[in-house]
Amino acid sequence: MIKRLLIANRGEIACRVIKTAQKMGIHTIAVYSIADRDAQHVKLADEAWLIGDAPAKESYLNIDKIIDVAVQSSANAIHPGYGFLSENADFAKACYDNNIIFVGPPVRAIELMGSKSQAKNIMQEADVPLVAGYHGEDQSEDRLKAEADKIGYPVLIKATAGGGGKGMRIVETAKDFLSSLQSCQREAKSSFGDDKVLVEKYLTKPRHIEIQVFADSHDNQVFLFERDCSVQRRHQKIIEEAPAPKLDEQTRKSMGQVAINAAKAIGYQGAGTVEFLYDEDGSFYFMEMNTRLQVEHPVTEMITGQDLVEWQIIVANGLPLPLKQEQITLNGHAFEVRIYAEDPNNSFLPATGQIEYYQTPETSEHVRVDSGIVSGDKISVYYDPMIAKLIVWDNDRQKALGRLKQALTKFNIAGIPTNIAFLYQLADHQAFINEEVETHFLDKYLDDLIDDDDSPDTDILAAATLYIMQERKHNTNSDSQDIYSPWNDSTGWRLNEDNYHLLELHETQNIHKVVAHYRDDGYLLEIDGKEIYVQGVVNSHQINLSLDGHQTTLAFHASDNKIVIFKDAISREFTIINQEGNAIDDAEQANLTAPMPGSVVSVMVKAGDQVSQGQTLIVIEAMKMEHAIKAHKDLTIEEVLYQVSDLVDEGAELIKVSES
Repeated sequence: MIKRLLIANRGEIACRVIKTAQKMGIHTIAVYSIADRDAQHVKLADEAWLIGDAPAKESYLNIDKIIDVAVQSSANAIHPGYGFLSENADFAKACYDNNIIFVGPPVRAIELMGSKSQAKNIMQEADVPLVAGYHGEDQSEDRLKAEADKIGYPVLIKATAGGGGKGMRIVETAKDFLSSLQSCQREAKSSFGDDKVLVEKYLTKPRHIEIQVFADSHDNQVFLFERDCSVQRRHQKIIEEAPAPKLDEQTRKSMGQVAINAAKAIGYQGAGTVEFLYDEDGSFYFMEMNTRLQVEHPVTEMITGQDLVEWQIIVANGLPLPLKQEQITLNGHAFEVRIYAEDPNNSFLPATGQIEYYQTPETSEHVRVDSGIVSGDKISVYYDPMIAKLIVWDNDRQKALGRLKQALTKFNIAGIPTNIAFLYQLADHQAFINEEVETHFLDKYLDDLIDDDDSPDTDILAAATLYIMQERKHNTNSDSQDIYSPWNDSTGWRLNEDNYHLLELHETQNIHKVVAHYRDDGYLLEIDGKEIYVQGVVNSHQINLSLDGHQTTLAFHASDNKIVIFKDAISREFTIINQEGNAIDDAEQANLTAPMPGSVVSVMVKAGDQVSQGQTLIVIEAMKMEHAIKAHKDLTIEEVLYQVSDLVDEGAELIKVSES
């Protein structure tokens, strides 16, 4: 039986596993890299061990070091979480070789499903429906191109060892195939150490529906309904829901049975997910099987009332599944969104830095937050930029969607850009409300979901101004000890003239000017040519505001000369400056810089080249993603400052250019 459990992971999933294990009376052991020395999973566990430097390959992917710590700490079981080593057959085998229980499937099952090509061959033999495609051993460019031509475009190139949307490319035409193949292979090699790919027909309007399966060592298999994960960006899931909308009961049972058949075909044990493409005509096709717990497993927990980590531990202990199929019931509807450190207004570029303020919605039976972050923590370049998962539940989809939108307005983060406002716009989009979900949802509606309005609402500017003026009152100092002295008056009184202040609230691209006139119990503000009478009270992280008699409450966070105002899932950060900012030098603008720390994976140009606007010049890999740096206008390359495999810092100049 599991008594001492080592969690070979980090962040929110490590915290989530630790909580269930401790609830079951199991001693928990965390591992951490130098970058995670002060992380929440380290503090939450009963004990924690340092396993290496910040890069994952030197810590969370170091099998020998993790096994060594497990032996030293007398752990008799390891839970891999998801990502990192969770689907690594060598890691599972190392556990068994050292008499350590691996909280996951048998080694053979991981091996069989670890290759998407091999998995499809097995599923074909088990009569599991497949999309037309090629998943053979011949990986030559000529063979892959010929197979793609035979299948017919569009096709999908997919890394056979892939996952999480890495190593995938959609190819619309034959002329784009080879360049897409090379990019896909390069990313697959970097992410998984294996550049093998498969090619399959790309369905033009599919949905992504996955079935949660569980199996034990007593030949029991069940499915815990489905999750719809159709709304994706770069093949990574953005919002998940359970059950899937517009899925009839007969199809649900059919997909569940096929998923169980898939698990049986490989002698599966533990938690697994069988992923399907669901077409418009009601047909469905096997995509892959994930031999681990999924990021989106909480929505299944919310509609079934079951703790899937507890189920994993029960199965790993050699016990039968807690419930039979007929005992598993579906109740209500649940959504999960992933809160990321990224900038939706800048092509969803991942962000790094310190989280200065972190406030989540109040949790309840309707609202759950899975996170490994608190105020003051840093988002590192070394790991995935996910901050938290927000999960909501209610009796039906409409009510659950209302819960989601309300909870997003209470999720306030300052210090780094996030996708919270984007998620709110998605949840509030009429097509999503109408259950019109499919994998091309963002292709159709992205422009609707990105907030490109540079003008903050008047109440946001008024709230920021009220905070500034109140702070100035509180900070008024006087050497006079006479409480009746006019020098101790903080109402802005002046002899024979109206007292006012000109404030400048700077954002990245804009400067907002506000004139604040003192009044007896408030301020008369001039904003965008309008006069607004403002009163209010500033409390800790909350401003109670009255604008011309209209009362509202806004959350905020202030530090040094900055203030962030939160409203309806939107955050606006202002720097308080009383002089004009400096314009960016055109020459400086022309030079191309790294958007974040990373490594160079491809250089497309050399000194002397003439390039056109939009042409890719250099490709950087950062935070498990490739970022193409393109020319912003027609240019001449003067000097390439970095070569393939070089490491670059954020803001580093990559290429010197001049105008053509």
